[in-house]
Amino acid sequence: MASVNVITLRKGHAVRHNNEVCLVIDHELKTPPRMASYVQMSVRSVATKKVSNLRMTSNDSLEGVHLEKLGYEYSYKDTEGYHFLHPETYEDMVVYEDLIEDVKNYLIEGQLYTLLIADEIVVSIELPLTMVMIVAESSEGVKGDSANNVYKPATMQTGLNVSVPLFINQGERILVKTEDGSYQGRSND
Repeated sequence: MASVNVITLRKGHAVRHNNEVCLVIDHELKTPPRMASYVQMSVRSVATKKVSNLRMTSNDSLEGVHLEKLGYEYSYKDTEGYHFLHPETYEDMVVYEDLIEDVKNYLIEGQLYTLLIADEIVVSIELPLTMVMIVAESSEGVKGDSANNVYKPATMQTGLNVSVPLFINQGERILVKTEDGSYQGRSND
């Protein structure tokens, strides 16, 4: 793919650095007084997970990598990794544990996810902003303890721990914000 000016890169873009496919994980344009502007960015190698901090002039460029965004359905986990199936072709895409560490508590069997693929390698999984999850375990709220916004711990069906209001009970469907794992409300589904 063609060269991409570092100013146009953003978090989540893929580039080739040191002959490896890397994801941009942090990007900031700095313009100090009486000095030339530069880009301070961090890229993480998809293969080795090594993070490199780069300081480049605003005229520098890196080789861009084409990212495909494809919808795959999460199927199951085994010793090979996490299996995702393409809903039309039934192609099985295996994603390894170390790549999925940040999102594994949001994986629900049968749910559709967007996989970011570069050079036929899954580099990332995009989660929706909020997800409907089922409360698997939660202690009972104490009656009368509602003067303040009191929260209690709850475990979702995937193992994710979320602080929920006292009135939420086991078996209820709630909305969870995927960015920080916070309770957003009851689900209407």
